[in-house]
Amino acid sequence: MHGEVGKVLWTISYFIVVLGLSAYGIHRYSIIYLYFKNRHCKPAAASRFAELPVVTVQLPIYNEVHVVERLLKAISEIDYPRDKLEIQVLDDSTDETRSMTERTVAKLRARGYDAVVLRREDRVGFKAGALDYGFQKAKGEFFFILDADFVPPPNILRESIQHFADPKVGMIQTRWGHINRSYSWLTRAEAILLDGHLVLEQTARSRTGRFFNFNGTAGLWRKSCIRESGGWQHDTLTEDLDLSYRAQLRGWKFVFLADIVTPAELPVDIDGFKSQQHRWTKGSIQTCKKVLPRIWSSQLPLFIKVEATAHLTANFAYLLLAFLCVLLHPSSAGASSAAAGGVARMLLIDLPIFVATTVSAAVFYLCAQRELYPKDWKREIWFFPFVLALGIGLSINNARAVLEAMFNRRSDFCRTPKYGIERSKQRWQDSRYAAVRTVIPLIEFIFAGYFTYFVFHAFQNHEFLSVPFLMLFQIGFAYVACGSIWQRMMRPQWSSRDISVA
Repeated sequence: MHGEVGKVLWTISYFIVVLGLSAYGIHRYSIIYLYFKNRHCKPAAASRFAELPVVTVQLPIYNEVHVVERLLKAISEIDYPRDKLEIQVLDDSTDETRSMTERTVAKLRARGYDAVVLRREDRVGFKAGALDYGFQKAKGEFFFILDADFVPPPNILRESIQHFADPKVGMIQTRWGHINRSYSWLTRAEAILLDGHLVLEQTARSRTGRFFNFNGTAGLWRKSCIRESGGWQHDTLTEDLDLSYRAQLRGWKFVFLADIVTPAELPVDIDGFKSQQHRWTKGSIQTCKKVLPRIWSSQLPLFIKVEATAHLTANFAYLLLAFLCVLLHPSSAGASSAAAGGVARMLLIDLPIFVATTVSAAVFYLCAQRELYPKDWKREIWFFPFVLALGIGLSINNARAVLEAMFNRRSDFCRTPKYGIERSKQRWQDSRYAAVRTVIPLIEFIFAGYFTYFVFHAFQNHEFLSVPFLMLFQIGFAYVACGSIWQRMMRPQWSSRDISVA
């Protein structure tokens, strides 16, 4: 009796999880449809400023010894009148970055730039606190915000600022590029994952009147928009997403400029990448809890509310994926197939679910690559199994972030390590900038071993159709677990050393 009840509960839980994952997969298809329907509707400035406005460039940094000079050099090369440009270096650093920043800013001032280093007594609010501190002292009516690892093109302000001639526009976002896309398999996969968001999602949402978000950097804000929307707040780890939704709830228009690319550095180590993903995931769920009730109580059209819900809850998919890993076991495929009629079940249930989940992810990211690289995109097809496996491998790390947000567990804003990777010799490991260590790699390693057994079981039972699907789980968990463990073992040998990437 208890065994039958257990089977029923397992079946119900399994189908709730796969239906939830399928719903997010179907949403990906809707984004693809909206993108292709509107990809030629590029935003254009309705009018132009008679005189260029004053822009404050805000550069929030914290211990960025490897990239701060590159950042300030790029800022000095921006094509914009110097008398209309204010540069704020919001420096919360505690290491030699402080002296490097002082030296470089002094050189900028000697060249006629209005540049200043602003430091706080403490790091209250982390990045959001630094931005707010600079906001209170800024001269400009518009802000250009850049993280330390970004390298803006010289024409970025002249190409984008004219959209603010429309007084209803509150924020302008440019598309991220990738300086070190080809550095490793990891950075290549990261670029593909980001491109899906930056090319398809941002374009589809922005050109159909749906809410989309400032990505935290490589974008511009109107000062009055920030002020009227409640300013920078630090009760979530994604102050950018939070402010974006609060501003759009107040009626401000946002513009996404897909054709203006601001290159940036991708995390080159798996722990740095996992730390970044944890912060983004946790912050998005915190923001979801904060603003989603306001969205549904507003007078916004239903299609905006639905899309905002899909956007803000999207990272719950990682929690569902983690549950799926727990629910799957070697006997589940055979038992459920026998109970449901084998081939009929596969055609009516398994195949549609596979198309809605795994296939939708592959099609989504492949479409983004096709749009960006129309001549070379086919080369990426063979690489997509690794991309999908990496996404699965992150599920435990990101599911933890979802649970921490749900149960209000506080955590600090953990910076993503940056190493200035465009040089031929890379200082890409520095013990001072190591990501926070957790027990997650051990759990991932256990799942890798479990799915290895699962794959062998499928071979033994001639369930060959399930082998590629199971290997995505096996490879994904093995890669992220072994990558973290290997880095932690080798870090003392790498600390503060240059190593070749040739």
